[in-house]
Amino acid sequence: MPYPEQLCAPMRQELTSVGFEELKNANEVSVALPGNEGTVLVVVNSVCGCAAGSARPGVVQSLGSTKKPSKLYTVFAGQDLEATSEARKFFAPFPPSSPCVALFKDGKLVHFLERHHIEGSSAGMIAENLSAAFESYC
Repeated sequence: MPYPEQLCAPMRQELTSVGFEELKNANEVSVALPGNEGTVLVVVNSVCGCAAGSARPGVVQSLGSTKKPSKLYTVFAGQDLEATSEARKFFAPFPPSSPCVALFKDGKLVHFLERHHIEGSSAGMIAENLSAAFESYC
């Protein structure tokens, strides 16, 4: 059973307010992700504490970098179940985790932060990690 929307709405807004487009079903994901030219950042959002304390703030902070992805997408684990499942197909060989952050360049996965990279890291550490990836790939 998905989390209630009233619980997730502020967590969604934290990303959509800085330009992320929500992908809410499998069709939206299958249209948005494959074959993109340029760079695409995908955040699997979550209600967990590490998403609130590190992942979302770190992602938002990373967008202040000189270089940044041309497209920003998010799916919400535990709520947009179909979209999250479809997005995870593009993250191979990494196992499902929430939250997580994927960077694609020209349709290929080039950088990935799993939950275990996020847990115990500060928002600043997440931002630095992503900013370095943006410098390399964007």
